[in-house]
Amino acid sequence: MASDGKTPVVLCWHMHQPSYYARQTGQFVFPWVYLHAIKDYSDMAAHLETHPDARAVVNFAPVLLEQLETYLVQIERWRHGAGTLGDPMLAALVSTELPVPGSPAFLELMDKSLRANKDRIINRFPAYARLADLAAFYRSRPDIQRYLSPSLLTDLLVWYHLGWMGETVRRTNARVQSLQEKGAGFTLEDRKALLDVVYEVMAGIIPRYRALAQKGQVELAVSPYSHPILPLLLDLGAAREAMPDIRLPRHPAYPGGEARADWQLAEARALFQRCFGMEPTGCWASEGALSQATLEVLSRQGFRWTASGDSVINNSLARAREQGQAPDTAGIHQSYRFGDADITVFFRDDGLSDLIGFTYADWHAKDAVGDLVHHMENIARSAVGRPPPVISVILDGENAWEYYPDNGIHFLDELYRVLSKHPYLRLTTYQELLERPVAPPVTLPRLVAGSWIYGTFSTWIGDPDKNRAWDLLCEAKGHYDRAMDNGTLGTDRKEAARRQLALCEGSDWFWWFGDYNPAQIVSDFEQLYRRHLVSLYDLIGYEPPASIFQQLSQGGGEPARGGAMRQGHEQDGDGGS
Repeated sequence: MASDGKTPVVLCWHMHQPSYYARQTGQFVFPWVYLHAIKDYSDMAAHLETHPDARAVVNFAPVLLEQLETYLVQIERWRHGAGTLGDPMLAALVSTELPVPGSPAFLELMDKSLRANKDRIINRFPAYARLADLAAFYRSRPDIQRYLSPSLLTDLLVWYHLGWMGETVRRTNARVQSLQEKGAGFTLEDRKALLDVVYEVMAGIIPRYRALAQKGQVELAVSPYSHPILPLLLDLGAAREAMPDIRLPRHPAYPGGEARADWQLAEARALFQRCFGMEPTGCWASEGALSQATLEVLSRQGFRWTASGDSVINNSLARAREQGQAPDTAGIHQSYRFGDADITVFFRDDGLSDLIGFTYADWHAKDAVGDLVHHMENIARSAVGRPPPVISVILDGENAWEYYPDNGIHFLDELYRVLSKHPYLRLTTYQELLERPVAPPVTLPRLVAGSWIYGTFSTWIGDPDKNRAWDLLCEAKGHYDRAMDNGTLGTDRKEAARRQLALCEGSDWFWWFGDYNPAQIVSDFEQLYRRHLVSLYDLIGYEPPASIFQQLSQGGGEPARGGAMRQGHEQDGDGGS
């Protein structure tokens, strides 16, 4: 047992983007992988490098790591004249022939160059804000769009990438600083220099986190390969454990779900080992989605810990207490074992985690950290006479920071500074807690299936649009199974089909379907989902059904943080967004 008397605090940052890569075209449909790489994944590494006494868990989705590698290969090949850039925004950045001013392609690139947080990114830079105002003016006056200057687009493309640049890069990279000072009239050489920065920052992501792990400062963990909801792959009916009245898809089960869950985890381990040169100890199951069957699969695949949201443990404790099988002292700040599953489970403090995600962005950094640490101190003090607590703060490592000043640099710097020096709170990792536990895990007979969002699976199933998406996937899986068994596919094509099926199994498509999400984002993701399904049908040699070409969902809501983040507990009046 750990004996320093300090209360352990685990900061777990989850890094994830779904597959934006279209196999049939070799193009990235959206730029969010490389933009979050240069802004967030680089900054999050830099903060830890700056505070060597700090500790954290960093979890990567393999599909994100794979896309980072694809970007680097494409840029390197383009540099040597051996290929094209597969991302339209990067290609436009260094293009010698941009669309004609006023043309639909010109206006589309202009609009895409403004997809950034208006308050924290665009308006922060007067030159970028002026370009945004000018673009809005021309949008409102189609009669004069033909008189647009080509430099409007070239300057917008540069400022788009400068705006998305990580704060630690912005403060240390001389080329970035020089371009910001120049402000306008960017040349092709300027744009190529900016692409070089993008490449260098992206190329450093995996090596920097690997180095932090090798020093013992960071524990690296992994999610299933394409970030699927494992409990639903295993059993669609698991959704009824927390929501007995939920409406499920027409198909009663996802065909061969257990084999697919095993494949997702085995592929994740293999890719993780290739990237980082080590085996992962833990797995943040996508969206903290767990069930008793999921725990057994994770254990079978060699993982020693996983985690979820506090509603899951509260539901599980309530069920166990009804049966007189839970200690009165058990709560969210302990580790747990469930049934015969040989894996330890930790639980997110939703209140603390959501303060970072939804509240502190508008606070002064010292006040925000002071408030957060005060809550942690209260948890530590209230544990007198109870098992020593473990405080888990778990959230996305990329989505919160665009709402903070300067990409969260002040908050994160203060957070690591205070916690790494705190007299009775200790930053640690889950791996260290397995090796030196503060208390034995609480044993319960069974985990009630759910996720970190509301303790349910309602974010991914139950809504009519989400259910239709599951039915499309189940139908495609049935054709996939027949194609894999009928001897018509060669080895390479089978492997390509396995990986393409995995992309279709990702959680993100189901996340966005539904009226409560923004219409444009819903449209983007449902089109990409259907494109992935069409690609799967192409690989297995089946004609896609007509239903795949019909719009699945329209959206139209305005959730907090644009819907990319959600709070752990459902909020009154806004559908929990």
